[in-house]
Amino acid sequence: MNDPSPRGSRKPASAGAGDGAAGQAGVVGIGLAAVLTFALAQGSWQWFATYIGLTLFAVIFAFQVRPAWTPGIRSAYMRNLVAYSLVVGLCVAIALAPMLQRWAWLFPMPDTRSGCGGLGRYEVMRTRAAVADLAGRDGAALAYAQEAQSRKAVADCLAATTTLWLPLYGAGAAVLVGAVAWSRDRSRARKGPQPGPSSPEPVDAGARQSGVK
Repeated sequence: MNDPSPRGSRKPASAGAGDGAAGQAGVVGIGLAAVLTFALAQGSWQWFATYIGLTLFAVIFAFQVRPAWTPGIRSAYMRNLVAYSLVVGLCVAIALAPMLQRWAWLFPMPDTRSGCGGLGRYEVMRTRAAVADLAGRDGAALAYAQEAQSRKAVADCLAATTTLWLPLYGAGAAVLVGAVAWSRDRSRARKGPQPGPSSPEPVDAGARQSGVK
């Protein structure tokens, strides 16, 4: 028996494959963000963290596709939106961490910065005391060692305070992104799909023949 269903009505299988690839890329991006955040949270925040945060932004915005807006807190859309917002907030925290650590105008923490400076001076004195017998042999090397230990102590001290405040910055960014995305998705859902260009209606073969004299 012949199949009565028209062949043109079948949906191509590539659409489902594309959605699966996008979802898999989103999961990989989320896992990568979590692993890198745990690794970079140790010690001083370096500028490479900003590059990683921006890269994760690109991955999320390129492959993440939210479902259609539906009302309700327990809906699939809301679960997807919460995950999307939290990951974006995580990327913001990773990208901003080196700036928060180094720029006082962005993250003042005055007491911490002054205290970390005192810790750096202490490291200079401790380094000098540790190599007291060798101080007269190579003054340049001793000065370099003192400066290096001082910078490391100050950077680690500032990084520790920065890491403590990063969840607040990430949560704030997640709330802002989630509110904006929810508002835009709801507005689009209420407007409905935009009408496309009208296509001419097909002419029946019988009517075409009847019109020919």
